[in-house]
Amino acid sequence: MSASEEAYLSLEEPPRSDHLWRYTPWKRVHPTGDPSEIPDEISTPQIGLSTINGEEASGISIEMGNAISIPFEGSPVSNSFLSAVTDGKAIRISIPDNWRSENPLILDVEPTGGLDAVHIHVETGKFSEATILTRVQGSSKWLGILRTGQTGVGSFLQDVFVNKTHDGNLMRVDALRLGRDSSVTAGTVSAGSTWTKADIRYLLDSPGSNLNVLGSLLSADQMHLDHHIEISHIAPNTYSRLGWHTACGGNSTSVGTGMLRIEKGARQADAGQLFHNLLLSEKAKANSIPELEVEENDVVGCGHGTANGPVDEDQRFYLMARGLSEQEAEDALVAAFLNSTLSQMGNEDVHAWLIDAVEDALVGLNT
Repeated sequence: MSASEEAYLSLEEPPRSDHLWRYTPWKRVHPTGDPSEIPDEISTPQIGLSTINGEEASGISIEMGNAISIPFEGSPVSNSFLSAVTDGKAIRISIPDNWRSENPLILDVEPTGGLDAVHIHVETGKFSEATILTRVQGSSKWLGILRTGQTGVGSFLQDVFVNKTHDGNLMRVDALRLGRDSSVTAGTVSAGSTWTKADIRYLLDSPGSNLNVLGSLLSADQMHLDHHIEISHIAPNTYSRLGWHTACGGNSTSVGTGMLRIEKGARQADAGQLFHNLLLSEKAKANSIPELEVEENDVVGCGHGTANGPVDEDQRFYLMARGLSEQEAEDALVAAFLNSTLSQMGNEDVHAWLIDAVEDALVGLNT
């Protein structure tokens, strides 16, 4: 039995009073529904790396079968469980120092259709510039994705995660540590999976690190999407922004919880988070809880907020007065709402690729 397995099996099932599991209990996202076990029949999904043009990604190091630990503490339950089911199978992607490319990288993850899990670790070298678009698509009963990483000094990383799975449950844990004077734009685009539980964490413990977290999510039918985003400012002169937009249709439920921490010593930190939910049906539900903990007095600014509401009737009337049907007007407003964060995730090529990836999910979103 591995250390990760022992660590997980020694833990009790987390209570609903736990901030992370308030809206989606661990039992519901466990692959078998029995938190006391670690299934043996978990496969590794197919992984492919190429450029956005379909060419081979040159200059990038990919190592399979690694044992890689999570760079900082998060949820003991989800961290130890995903570490256990991916033990010794981690995929390490290394971006060399000073590496640059005009073509974004596409990292494809395709599950086998049963129970799958994968650990993907990304390291960026000093002063490198990389865009990685992780696309998860296909059919899956349960998929666990552990994504860890460390950015190098002065590096620039655009990291966008796109969920296009047809069905099943997705359990996602992210832990990214930002290096000195590095910049990260982290995007989440979700238009798939029946149930999603994501625990996304960023650690800014090096001076000058800069983080922009963006979300463009679509929930429809009976979907249940639960994303927890935690940003910790440890070092001085750090910056972060979180903008999270969710369009909720059908009988779906969307949950967005944010924890923004400014630790003592994080002088001149500048941080803010904002959740927006667009309700497209009477049965759709959205819960957003931004939280803020500040222990340092010398900060540039710290703020948080949330807003829920239906499509603006004045805006819809304006578009209908210019020849659009009622449905066309609403579709245009939904697209604009999601695009406000989507457009910030990368350059024009990335933006076009992301729109192409999710536009089919807009059909039927309003019903």
